[in-house]
Amino acid sequence: MSRFNIRLALQDLSGEGLVEIHRNRGAQVRKISLAETIEITQVRMVLEGLVAAQAAERVTDAEASELDEIGLLMRRAVESGEHRRYSDLNHRLHGLVRAIAGHATADRLIGTLRAQLARHQFMLSLLPGRPQQSLPQHERIITAIRERDPAGAEAAMREHIASVIEVLRSLEENGERL
Repeated sequence: MSRFNIRLALQDLSGEGLVEIHRNRGAQVRKISLAETIEITQVRMVLEGLVAAQAAERVTDAEASELDEIGLLMRRAVESGEHRRYSDLNHRLHGLVRAIAGHATADRLIGTLRAQLARHQFMLSLLPGRPQQSLPQHERIITAIRERDPAGAEAAMREHIASVIEVLRSLEENGERL
């Protein structure tokens, strides 16, 4: 690759908040504090709530069945202690909800926010007891979308992401790091 193309790629990553460019020193991956992680997650909560509501309005029977399948696989992963599998299924569930909603702008913004939080999200999913706590929340999201209940889907999604914020705040208060 040419230096020009690399410079453009770094500028794009900088624009997405993933890289910091320092004059005469180069570029480095931007470190996101726990406080900023909480703020980003608060924004995500609003956007993901909107997306869940729209998914409930647009879901097809085939998509509802796929949501059910993911929910079942998530339950099995929790029961067998497969936390990484659960994390993968969590990512798949949220992606499917966004795909069902078909809200391109919200999807793009959520993608940018999630990219900034990737390290924190993965570590959070490995916290002891977290999958057991989030599984019923995911099941409520699936149920509300399946029942074509936009208000219920939005509330369930917001509740789920609010619980993530609670965990992040407790880590911040205890001076812990992810």
